[in-house]
Amino acid sequence: MLRSAALLLAIASLASATTLTYRMQPHEKACFYTTANSQGEKMAFYFAVQSGGSFDIDYDITGPKSEPILSGTKERQGDFVFSAPSPGEHTFCFSNVMSTFAEKLVDFDITAEHETNAANESPLPPPSTDTKQAAKKQIAPIEEKLSKLTASLGNMQRQQRYFRTRENRNFATVVSTEGRIFWFAVAQSGVIVFMALLQVFMIQAFFNKSVKTRV
Repeated sequence: MLRSAALLLAIASLASATTLTYRMQPHEKACFYTTANSQGEKMAFYFAVQSGGSFDIDYDITGPKSEPILSGTKERQGDFVFSAPSPGEHTFCFSNVMSTFAEKLVDFDITAEHETNAANESPLPPPSTDTKQAAKKQIAPIEEKLSKLTASLGNMQRQQRYFRTRENRNFATVVSTEGRIFWFAVAQSGVIVFMALLQVFMIQAFFNKSVKTRV
């Protein structure tokens, strides 16, 4: 029982897809692919721009027959679940074409339903007919708790993604504000120095003119 629970817990921890990170160069378009095994299969798509420019990116999702599914322009993040229109390879593309010089760091996660189901399948051999019902009754409470634990872990991951994105954006705002304050202070100091020099020049010119007038 303990061994089975440990294996189920390990499998549940692998059920969620790992978030990937990709650095988009200016004028670049990058595409990623996931296959749906059947029509109507649930597919999940998450992305968030962590740094670069105004933290926005263009995206579009197309089906195996090039049919459009989802698209957006200058989006900062998104979390979608949709049904595959047909079985086959689905295309998930990010576009940074609108950016002239800023590169973007994008976190994204693409998951198909059959991948999650495959991860949740137990590698243990099926029990014999005599012990099947008894084992089912014993494992059912553990599976229920593991299911709740998996849901809680998923919520925690979404919250961590949200807080990470906010932290990166707030940090970028602080850095940008510090840069503006620094250059404003430099410009202000330059203006003060220029005005001081201008006043000295005007006073010297005034006295020189007065001396020449007396002479």
